[in-house]
Amino acid sequence: MPKERKTPKKPKKKLTPEQKAEKRRRKAEFETIFVGGKQKRVRRRPLIEGLDPDEFIRRNADPIWLHQNELWEHMEPLPEAPQELEVGKPF
Repeated sequence: MPKERKTPKKPKKKLTPEQKAEKRRRKAEFETIFVGGKQKRVRRRPLIEGLDPDEFIRRNADPIWLHQNELWEHMEPLPEAPQELEVGKPF
């Protein structure tokens, strides 16, 4: 048999518009992760057009910009130029 409640349940308080705005701001700024079985709130990584900054740079940066900002690990090697055949020599 279920136990009967002695006191009536209190109605849940509604948030004020300022509290709702603060809750939305916190939710946008932080994310919840689990570390060692416990919840932790950490700042979200910044996004550029929905991508993390490293991925955005990898997709959009040209070799000159990568060189100026010392991001050589993201540079792709240049394709090798075709070697010209010398006239009169068989290949």
